[in-house]
Amino acid sequence: MDITPDISGRLARLRSLMGERGWDAVVVRRIADIQWLTGISHAFDKEQAHTAVVTRERAWLHTDSRYYNAFVEGLPAGSSWELDQEPVAHPAWAAARLSEAGARVVAVEEAMGLGFFDELSAAVGDGASFPRMSGEIVDLRMVKDADEIDRMRRAQALTDASFDHICGYIRPGQTEMEIMLELQSYLLTHGADGSSFSSIVASGPNGANPHARPTYRKVEEGDFIVMDWGATVDDYKSDMTRTVCVGEPSAEQRRVYDIVRETHEACAAMVRAGVLGCDVHNLSVRMIADAGYGEYYGHGLGHGVGLEGHERPIFNPGYDKPVPAGSVMTVEPGIYLPGRFGVRLEDYGLVTEDGFDVFTASTHDLVCVPC
Repeated sequence: MDITPDISGRLARLRSLMGERGWDAVVVRRIADIQWLTGISHAFDKEQAHTAVVTRERAWLHTDSRYYNAFVEGLPAGSSWELDQEPVAHPAWAAARLSEAGARVVAVEEAMGLGFFDELSAAVGDGASFPRMSGEIVDLRMVKDADEIDRMRRAQALTDASFDHICGYIRPGQTEMEIMLELQSYLLTHGADGSSFSSIVASGPNGANPHARPTYRKVEEGDFIVMDWGATVDDYKSDMTRTVCVGEPSAEQRRVYDIVRETHEACAAMVRAGVLGCDVHNLSVRMIADAGYGEYYGHGLGHGVGLEGHERPIFNPGYDKPVPAGSVMTVEPGIYLPGRFGVRLEDYGLVTEDGFDVFTASTHDLVCVPC
């Protein structure tokens, strides 16, 4: 499918915010924000080698020869972005663009490096002000457009297919590392750009560590295996967790799994535009506590997903803001019994005015792989 990001719409949303705040320009260094604003795909990496300047009329992107051709090729048709690889330091380049635009109220990110800011402010000179942006572009990114949603649906379809594959692959005696590599291999040989993040495969007692790293522990009959992974497709992420059993579960394993499933499904049913993030999280806490496992659940219920694996909005106790329609979020309660096993069940999907349009198609039933 030919994906055409709505770059004019994204810039219009930023400029509307600029008008509300009285900003003449913004200087952007955060990679995911530049990626979203430009719509350039398959070109960015972790190197902070780019600077964007957006004014009321123009949008410039400064990079270097390592990226310039890829940016030219990846820029969406009809884009108004002006690309520049002038061999000059980023702060001096940004200051020249601000001078060209006559910008004196210049919003900068709180996360901008102090060295960059010092050079920028010195180059701009006296008389300019630099109000801080505290995640305003991150907040704009919460509401996904149709192209972003399409990319994430395709990433999740591939992740669902990899779950079907791995359930037919797992056998006792394999290591967590082998299973993780098989998951990643499937994704990379079936259309993914890469993994969304470092995949979690945690068996037996390792599953009680929510962010466990795969080890060379061999899975055994009776183990629960917690797998948390996702695919990247056209730069957008999926995120899914499933817990499977090697052989038949014990009565307690089955009980814990059922509690997590019931909690997940009740919380997902609560999700809709306008709900407070903390309220959905607090429901998960009450349900798991009422079932007698409150001390074994300590993380947030979910988070936004997009160009990054963790974005706003958030389902946690401190997020007392309404969740907007158009955000894509996870729901992922868990119970973790130290030294024994863990269970987590995670889907993600689109928040709508009427509810939660789940992208994840994999079953919520406990899958038991044969021994």
